[in-house]
Amino acid sequence: MVRIRLQRHGSTHAPVYRVVACESTTRRDGRFVEILGVYSPCAKGKEVELKLNLDRIDHWVSVGAQPSDTVRALVRRARKTAPAAA
Repeated sequence: MVRIRLQRHGSTHAPVYRVVACESTTRRDGRFVEILGVYSPCAKGKEVELKLNLDRIDHWVSVGAQPSDTVRALVRRARKTAPAAA
């Protein structure tokens, strides 16, 4: 089963997370199928805090991937802040 979850990168007190599609049996920072976005909770200045490819996330969910609770909340936040499609 494919899961959409976070991979932790960055340094000790400055984490940067990748949103990835991966098999549910792989370890947290292990092998992944596709990178779907980046989340940086400690972003400062002009850095973007949340950047997701919503089209690819929708694709993975449509083929049966299960997002983690945190990723589900991040996607919800990204959809709120995304400009409305005309």
